[in-house]
Amino acid sequence: MKELEGVAAFITGGGGGIGLGIAQCLARRGVRLAIADVSAGKLVSARALAEEEGWAANAIFLPLDISDRGAFAAALARAEESCGPLRILINNAGVAVNGPVAEAGFPDWDWALAVNLGGVVNGIVCGLPLLRRHGLGGHIVNTASLGALMPPRPTRGIYATTKSAIIALSEHLRLDLEGSGIGVSVLLPGPTRTNIEDSWQLRPAELREGSRFDGLAKAGTTQPPADLPWRDPTEIGEMTLAGILENRPYIVTHPEYAGAVKARNRTIEDAIADWGDAGNG
Repeated sequence: MKELEGVAAFITGGGGGIGLGIAQCLARRGVRLAIADVSAGKLVSARALAEEEGWAANAIFLPLDISDRGAFAAALARAEESCGPLRILINNAGVAVNGPVAEAGFPDWDWALAVNLGGVVNGIVCGLPLLRRHGLGGHIVNTASLGALMPPRPTRGIYATTKSAIIALSEHLRLDLEGSGIGVSVLLPGPTRTNIEDSWQLRPAELREGSRFDGLAKAGTTQPPADLPWRDPTEIGEMTLAGILENRPYIVTHPEYAGAVKARNRTIEDAIADWGDAGNG
C-alpha cells in the first residue's frame, strides 16, 4: 500500500498501548479508523485522546471481545458501514499470562489461546473476505512478540507459545496471499510502555477458577537490561506504518535483541549439524 488518505482500518486492542500508538500514527495519515477494545474505560480514554489530537471525526470506537467470533464479524460490519471498505486489518489485541508453563492449568491455556491466538484467527477468518471482496488491495498486521524468537525465559512459556504461533500463521498467510494485492506483516515488539501486564484483570471469572498461577500475572513484567530501551507505543506505530507502506514481512522494533535471537537460532543450527554428523558417522 502506498496511499493511505481515506483508507479504512480496523485495530483490535486499539484503546491503549501499541494499538492506540498505531491508531495515532495512521490517523495522522488521514486513515479512517475503527478502534476496537474489550475495555470500555480504554475506549473512553482513546476517544478523549482522539478529540484532543483532532482525529475523532475520522474514528469510531467499538467494544469487542476478540474471542467472540460473532461479535468480531458484527464489529467489522459496523466498521465498514462507518468507515468504508476495509483495507487495513491490525490484529493487535493480546493478554499476558505469566507463570511457569509446567504448572499451567487448563484455564490458563484456554484464556491465552482464545485471546492471543484465537483472536488473530477470528480476525483473519472474519476480516480477510472483506479485504478480498472490494479488490482494492490491503494489508494485515498481526502482533506477535520479539520474545517468541528468543531463548526461553521464566514465566513466559504460555505467552511465547501463542506468539510463536502468530509468527508461523503470518508467514504462511503472506505466502498464500502473494500476488493478491494484500500484504501481511507480523509485528515483533520488544519492551514497550503498555499496560499489558494488567490484562489479568480482564480474565473472565470462569477462567480464573482452576488457574494454577493467576496471581503471578499481577507481579508485573521483568525489566530488560538498563541499556535496552523501553519504546513508546507511538514509536511502534511509526514502525508499523512503515511496515505497511513497504509491505515488510517482519516489523522488528528492537534490533538490540538480535544477539539473543541469533543465539537461539545458533543452538538449533548446531543441533542440525550434530545430527548431520551423526548420520555420516
